[in-house]
Amino acid sequence: MSIALNLDHTTAPRPLLQGRTSLVGLGKAELADALGSVGVVDREARMRASQLWNWIYVNGVTDFERMTNIQKGFRQKLADSFLLDRPEIVSEQVSSDGTRKWLFRYRDPKAPMMPPVEVETVYIPEADRGTLCVSSQVGCTLTCSFCHTGTQKLVRNLTAGEILGQILMARERLGDFPGGSRPDDGGLVPGGETRAITNIVMMGMGEPLYNYDNVKKALLIASDEAGISLSKRRITLSTSGVVPQIEPTGREIGVMLAISLHAVRDDLRDMLVPINKKWPLAELLEACRNYPGLSNARRITFEYVMLDDINDSDADARELVRLLAGIPAKINLIPFNPWPGTNYACSPSSRIERFADIVNRAGYASPVRTPRGRDIFAACGQLKSETERLSKKDREALSA
Repeated sequence: MSIALNLDHTTAPRPLLQGRTSLVGLGKAELADALGSVGVVDREARMRASQLWNWIYVNGVTDFERMTNIQKGFRQKLADSFLLDRPEIVSEQVSSDGTRKWLFRYRDPKAPMMPPVEVETVYIPEADRGTLCVSSQVGCTLTCSFCHTGTQKLVRNLTAGEILGQILMARERLGDFPGGSRPDDGGLVPGGETRAITNIVMMGMGEPLYNYDNVKKALLIASDEAGISLSKRRITLSTSGVVPQIEPTGREIGVMLAISLHAVRDDLRDMLVPINKKWPLAELLEACRNYPGLSNARRITFEYVMLDDINDSDADARELVRLLAGIPAKINLIPFNPWPGTNYACSPSSRIERFADIVNRAGYASPVRTPRGRDIFAACGQLKSETERLSKKDREALSA
């Protein structure tokens, strides 16, 4: 049984403060530049930028008045010129298995007449970790035939601040900032951890490598030791195969890589993951072999959704092993998560076990991903902005 929570003031639409620049999503140099634009001289700007960075990313502050190591008069100047905006929470659902899904709404203070946009973000608590699944785009262009998100047209890329806003808002709701209070349902902090969110996966709505610059900026801030301070080993970026951006991802961002593979033949992958028509399997796997930093300690994860009588035969398993030869890898087998209107079905558990056994005997770790949050449409491949499921009349009412 899932529940939808009654939310506090965070659900109320935040006022559109026109003409003010958001500081969320800015690095230290950009913060200093922003301060320079309102007359703060260079040396002081760098010092103030460090203060702001700490308050925004370490302490999760959304009110300049709480920045107690900054003089009151200057706090007012900051409030007059800048924003510390977060997304609105339209809804928060909790699955029977503890998974949480938020529908976040963003409004553009520089374009108040434009309709707001919405994305979904998912938190998955487990015994040894707490993983936040983050979106990079509103909608998606890839039209992968088994994925619900792919049925929603791309609206736009998310900014670095909007990507980070999902992380900051989730941390706030989970009591993950200093002095924060956790939800009263227990089990949020994995064993041995002091944080609820220990891992981030760029596996939500959208193709991260089609929004490379904003994703890069957001993940470098998330992994900065003086900021949100998540290890790059605990951040995974998943791509369907934007081959030209794979090498820069390893060299410039340095996070773990996951490939949304799902087929071992080009003809089938062309249908399941149409981006394969542009960058077929041979090119994709060559880019994986050349991924910077690749080693047995930094393996690539290959995601493989199990579709009944489509890609789940013994021959498919053996061909998968052959294709990945020489690539330090693990293979995540994902039971297909159904959604309204799909023509696919999940492979039977016995077939998944047989497939996993063939891959395991070849020396690859092949865990079968336990579906999480299916009852609230929070599982892999099920994300889609809630308003996309509503009637046109209902969507217009929400946007008013």
